[in-house]
Amino acid sequence: MEAHAFAAKLIMTKWILRILETPLEMEAVEELQRRTWPGSETAIVPAHLLLAAVHNGGLVVGVYAGHAYRPFSVRSEIEPLSLWETGREVGLETDPSLVGFVFGFPGLYATPDGPRLKHCSHMLGVHPDFRDQGMGFALKRAQWQMVRRQGIDRITWTYDPLLSRNAFLNIAHLGAVCNTYLPNEYGEMRDALNAGLPSDRFQVDWWVNSQRVARRLSKKPRPRLDLAHCLSAGAEIINPTEAWEQGLPRPASAPLSYIVGEGSQGGEGAKHRILLLEIPADFLALKATDPSLALEWRLHTRQLFEELFQRGYLVTDFIYLPGSSPRSFYVLSDGESTL
Repeated sequence: MEAHAFAAKLIMTKWILRILETPLEMEAVEELQRRTWPGSETAIVPAHLLLAAVHNGGLVVGVYAGHAYRPFSVRSEIEPLSLWETGREVGLETDPSLVGFVFGFPGLYATPDGPRLKHCSHMLGVHPDFRDQGMGFALKRAQWQMVRRQGIDRITWTYDPLLSRNAFLNIAHLGAVCNTYLPNEYGEMRDALNAGLPSDRFQVDWWVNSQRVARRLSKKPRPRLDLAHCLSAGAEIINPTEAWEQGLPRPASAPLSYIVGEGSQGGEGAKHRILLLEIPADFLALKATDPSLALEWRLHTRQLFEELFQRGYLVTDFIYLPGSSPRSFYVLSDGESTL
């Protein structure tokens, strides 16, 4: 079926999803990138490259809202099994505006049997005025459906592991997992969000045909995971944060015994089945207030994640505790068998 024949409807809101493939649509994606990641023109993926990608197996999906940039108060729920049914665009105001997009392209990864095809999801962006309304989730779910139609079973992408908002979407909501840490993956970045720190990234794996992912994307997803659930199961927080003079979270030294399995439950040499690794709940605000502390967090978590992944742990979930003093935790499980 032609890509332009697809249209997606979202209920209870005035926004829709659409596959993008024309020069004008890609120019709109260019402009949205500038609004989402201001400060560096070199970080923008140009329209001609977006077009080349989508004409050769890549995918750009956009979310459109009414012409005025104003947030909607109602959170959306998508129709789970008929997202890409052909239909009229109903409920939109005139002159809809592109307010979010996801972009990816085919790639290869090595296996013992030779190279295998995957989808590289390179960018997901939502206009600042439209965040926290479910658009990012809807865009990724659309990507999931279209990539499955291509017969591909794995999607990978990178994100900054210290950004709680991204971790909550990628790990907790979408069901991606991670055991790959990429230190300074993109070198020095000059945009406003990334400037001043090493561009460390997680590379996550999204196994699109797995029951894990299907459950997270179902019409009735599981309840939100709470810290108490993990602690009652014997999980250990390896680096509980400490407050300092300005009230900013400061990384605590993690006891290496938990990482290497010395002296933990079950006797010397045993490993904890579940570990919790704390990160700042609002890393960007911390970075803006104290760049040196932000660098301390970067190097602290880099050391821990690299060691844990080497020891066979896998990021399988994420916990965010709201409130006056919010906290964020990665959940790491011992080995893929825990999935």
